[in-house]
Amino acid sequence: MNIQACLFDLDGVICDTAKYHFQAWKRLADELGFVFTLEDNERLKGVSRRESLDIVLEVGRVVADEKAKGRMAERKNEWYVESISRIGEEELLEGVKSFLESLRKAGIRVALGSASKNADLILDRLRIKGYFDAIIDGTKIAKAKPDPEVFLEGAKAVGVEPSRCIVFEDAVAGIEAAKNARMKCVGVGRADLLRAADLVIPSFVGVDLSLLDKLA
Repeated sequence: MNIQACLFDLDGVICDTAKYHFQAWKRLADELGFVFTLEDNERLKGVSRRESLDIVLEVGRVVADEKAKGRMAERKNEWYVESISRIGEEELLEGVKSFLESLRKAGIRVALGSASKNADLILDRLRIKGYFDAIIDGTKIAKAKPDPEVFLEGAKAVGVEPSRCIVFEDAVAGIEAAKNARMKCVGVGRADLLRAADLVIPSFVGVDLSLLDKLA
């Protein structure tokens, strides 16, 4: 398989800003009077902001109308943006930058495919925005993973057929989205949780372009 593009999820793949999402959701839960745990937070991986809110409210058995939900989602996002506005390159996961550099040198196109609506800010703070040929985030799509829209739009933006793309994901919904897009997928994280991926790596430490050959 001639790989021409690599598409990356953001949280849990490139950086670990998921903890700031958790802190913001937990703060909202605290205000609403219920406990929101790290285990509960696992259900939010790869899910849009509004769907995440529905899950959080389900955990707390809180019923709210759409107007109230809108205010909650906005408040949560304000807390999250406040946190990520202070991050720096130290939040970049080990091995990611060198792998991105290898892809660029090899002429392989690079795109972001994330549900985050704060992707531009995060990539700026991490100082890696220049490595991406296209950024497809929550502001540019209508359907959340496992719908393949985000990855199909990423492939389209870099001018590469889906069959020649590899997706890097840390969430089950993201792996499903990659499969639905007819793309190969590398899971980043625990093999027991990401077994639907074509290949799983624990991290990008020591990873080089030979990884792409394993998916040929």
